[in-house]
Amino acid sequence: MQGWRTWRALACERCHGANQEGLVGPSLVDDLKTMSEDDFKKCVLDGRIDKGMPNFGTTKTVVDNLEGLYAFLKGRSDGAIPTGHLQEIQ
Repeated sequence: MQGWRTWRALACERCHGANQEGLVGPSLVDDLKTMSEDDFKKCVLDGRIDKGMPNFGTTKTVVDNLEGLYAFLKGRSDGAIPTGHLQEIQ
């Protein structure tokens, strides 16, 4: 849930779409099928300014929750986390 909360706090859906399937930015559902965890972290922390991706390396929320953000997006990419209402696992 922390990864999803980080996603929402940063309003990532503005570029990557509400379901992470792309908008003006690429589909993370597709990209995380082949992108390594290290490459994902580098992209988020360093950005891809030439492609419109800002860097978040100095954003405490991202730095503190990068593992959770990756886990959420990887789960979406792998199909383990469906679209729709998310709930905490009890």
